[in-house]
Amino acid sequence: MLMELFLIWHCVDVANCQTGGDLSNIAATYIGIIAGFVLGGIISWWIYNRQEETAVKQQEILDHIVNLEEKHEFILEKIQLFEQNHDEMLNNILTLDKKINSLLENK
Repeated sequence: MLMELFLIWHCVDVANCQTGGDLSNIAATYIGIIAGFVLGGIISWWIYNRQEETAVKQQEILDHIVNLEEKHEFILEKIQLFEQNHDEMLNNILTLDKKINSLLENK
């Protein structure tokens, strides 16, 4: 069936139609165009599919990085609050130490 279709397309002039079983340059060209179209479509689809998968993975990684940055900011805020409390406690301890030293000196 497919061979007959190519042979019909091959019949451009009377000389080519009389031989019947020979695939000429015209038929080979048609086969090449169709094969190239199919192969190009498959390769294009494959490349698109791979790029789509890569884009999805990149988006997942970016979302994960944003999530980690938010957690990092939260932890840094807690550390900063801890440092402030630590400094206040240290200042209170130093103030108490000074008061104790002054009381001991006055006795």
